[in-house]
Amino acid sequence: MRTRKRSSALVNGSLLVICILWLIPTVGLLVSSFRTRDDVLSTGWWTILPHQEWSMVQQFAPPPSIDTTVNMQIAGASGTFDQFRSGVVIPDGKRVVWVGNRRAAVIQIQEQRWVTTIHLTLQNYQDVLTGKEYEVADANGNKHTEKGDDLSGAFLNTVAVTVPSVVIPVTIAAFAAYGFAWMRFPGRKQLFALVVALLVVPLQIALVPVLHDYVQLRLNGTFLAVWLAHAGFGLPLAIYLLYNYISSLPRDILESAFVDGASHFTIFVRLILPLSVPALASYAIFQFLWVWNDYLVALIFIGNQSGTQVLTMRLAEIIGSRGSDWHLLTAGAFISMLLPLLVFFALQRYFVRGLTAGSVKG
Repeated sequence: MRTRKRSSALVNGSLLVICILWLIPTVGLLVSSFRTRDDVLSTGWWTILPHQEWSMVQQFAPPPSIDTTVNMQIAGASGTFDQFRSGVVIPDGKRVVWVGNRRAAVIQIQEQRWVTTIHLTLQNYQDVLTGKEYEVADANGNKHTEKGDDLSGAFLNTVAVTVPSVVIPVTIAAFAAYGFAWMRFPGRKQLFALVVALLVVPLQIALVPVLHDYVQLRLNGTFLAVWLAHAGFGLPLAIYLLYNYISSLPRDILESAFVDGASHFTIFVRLILPLSVPALASYAIFQFLWVWNDYLVALIFIGNQSGTQVLTMRLAEIIGSRGSDWHLLTAGAFISMLLPLLVFFALQRYFVRGLTAGSVKG
């Protein structure tokens, strides 16, 4: 019993550590997206938490006759010029700092205090989402006007690409999985083996021939091209996943429906689909995350045009043009994460059930 408890505590502790390690970057991204430009460039996101920092309690000019080339005595501290520039700690815990150069300087007495730098703002999201002009100041205090990056259009384009790319393969795969599981027809096993074999075919090797066909059919540069590409390459996994689930459903339910005169279509719509919600939700999560975060397929089949860009393209463009504007990059990145997180948390209760169903025959 004690060994089992220790093993359980070890597993739970390890999972807790892994979860914390995964969450830290996400929390940092979220916090940075609400911080001002100056705070992001000067301090880390963790400084919003209470921490000790040197704060000035007294300031005065150095004595006129002081010689900075030798060892100096200032406010009870002893050291060279370079040591005072870095700060010399005196016995009471405070430190003496020389601020400036040898000719123009001030002496600061500092002590450690608990501080927090909470300067949160929604301006980053406004600049990223609306594309309005905003004013920024550089390191020298000079102000200039810049135009924000309008991600609202790219966000809507990504939704328009993702939703059909999820619905189409889920719908087709559900019909196909039912046919493989409960209908008998010639070549059923061979055809299902071919579907499983397609799971190992990488998407990249088919991009060039598919693009050639799209050009011939004048589909390239349209959302339909991306819908068909994602649906085609997502179908093998969808069929395999749904087949495992549907084939594990009790056969007595279907036999009773057949006895009552129900057709295959009626059984599929009235019985199979409601019972297969966990499996459908599991695959929908996978496909949604894959399509939402896709960059390569959208870039090849849609192109990098301003009116049809998806979020991944716009974020890559922002990184290229605003590599130092981390306050805008983090806001844009968190916007791209928001909807996938909502979808996952909305469907996560079905996730494990859908993946494990059919793995054990009882």
